[in-house]
Amino acid sequence: YEGVAPFNSLCSFREVYSCERRRSVKRIALAVLLVACTITSALGQINASRLITGNQSSPEAITSIHYGPEGKLIWIFYHAPSVKGRHIFNGAGALQPDGTIWRLGADDATVLHTDADLDIGGLAVPKGEYTLYVDVDKGNWKLIVNKQLTDGKGQAAGGINRDGSTTNNPATELGRTAMTMGKPASPVEMLRIALTRAEAATVSATRGKLEIAWENVTASVPFTVK
Repeated sequence: YEGVAPFNSLCSFREVYSCERRRSVKRIALAVLLVACTITSALGQINASRLITGNQSSPEAITSIHYGPEGKLIWIFYHAPSVKGRHIFNGAGALQPDGTIWRLGADDATVLHTDADLDIGGLAVPKGEYTLYVDVDKGNWKLIVNKQLTDGKGQAAGGINRDGSTTNNPATELGRTAMTMGKPASPVEMLRIALTRAEAATVSATRGKLEIAWENVTASVPFTVK
């Protein structure tokens, strides 16, 4: 499995029944994929099936890519919110104010799984599972890789605390790395995270890119499979 799999669809009134069936099938397929990813990883630390909430306002999505003859898998699971007419980033009145930490999605924290050691923009990331956040830092984003996966009850880490702050704990951060900022050709309504290739898909390929697009902002950081 490779690419981006958004977990939503748009339906007319006449299609409601069939649409709900398709959503159920997609939810089951996504659950199977995530559970399979966890089972096949010796380092699986989180029950991936518990990441599925069924929240259609911020549907589940997964992006994945594989490298090498062993098919080492990298995936990111997230919940994708939509703009819905709101001002999301940059400047006064933004939903995500300048200088704050963003959970990189909605609902639970966004999760990165990698079967291979990675270099993400100069940050060494050993194989395993992590939560991802972004320091929006007045428009100069930094990707945060955090080692904390679960809360005190062993559940998947939530994205925000009751006071509205993110659950990112600086004490458990693996590190931060600067992202390259840009603007999309047209506004992006639903958050999109993608793992893409930076070279031809051969068994010797090692380079890729993590890309984020939402509202009027794009951000990316290169990675290398070690």
